[in-house]
Amino acid sequence: MDIKQRITNIHNYAKEEKTMIKNWKKPTIFISGILMGTAGIKILTSKDAKNVYAHTTAAVLRAKECVMSVVTKVQENAGDILAQAKDINETKYVDEVIDDEETEEAEAETEETAEEEK
Repeated sequence: MDIKQRITNIHNYAKEEKTMIKNWKKPTIFISGILMGTAGIKILTSKDAKNVYAHTTAAVLRAKECVMSVVTKVQENAGDILAQAKDINETKYVDEVIDDEETEEAEAETEETAEEEK
């Protein structure tokens, strides 16, 4: 056999190998998925995994209680602040009304004195 013939044979053999690999790629992936899924289910349903789930859930519940207590404190403080703001607004409104009445009385008095002087 000459060299060209050997190179052609090697090239053809390589093509056949690629084709064989392509043909087995999808079934191999499928079978691997089934095996990994089965192993995953076994791991997820084991006693150790259930223990981890229970501890994680307990930690989440503790965190929830902590967050809820902080939220309650913030709501109480916000209620106090709102009540104080309303009081401030009421006193300012009363002060403004009193100032307006005093101003109107003072204007009326100045008008009366101006008319008397005429």
